[in-house]
Amino acid sequence: MVELPGIIKLGDCEQFTTKDGSRIREIMAPRNSIIKKQSLAEAVVSIGGETEEHYHATSEEIYFIMRGMGEMTVAEKEFRVEPGDAVALPPGTRHKIKNVGNEDLMFLCICVPSYEHGDTVITEER
Repeated sequence: MVELPGIIKLGDCEQFTTKDGSRIREIMAPRNSIIKKQSLAEAVVSIGGETEEHYHATSEEIYFIMRGMGEMTVAEKEFRVEPGDAVALPPGTRHKIKNVGNEDLMFLCICVPSYEHGDTVITEER
């Protein structure tokens, strides 16, 4: 039987570092909720920081920028992102994000299927 409504409070989610170097709090995923096929996480990149270039072999991903200013590289194209921007990342698409602002860069990551370290392939190590 499914328990509804399946509410998780952001403040109850522990932060950890992903394989690409961003700090995330996994809000909902199969391992902590009734959701079975996707995940939602809050990601943070510190001032001057950036993730390592990577791709996800099977997951498609959406970044939704909540706070700060970033510079993304997606398939060798660079562009600025700011609050309210959403970026679509199909499986196999190389990407990274850099904080170019004066506050933490915060964004939501939605992955289908859900995020797993093993699905992340690093293509450029720092």
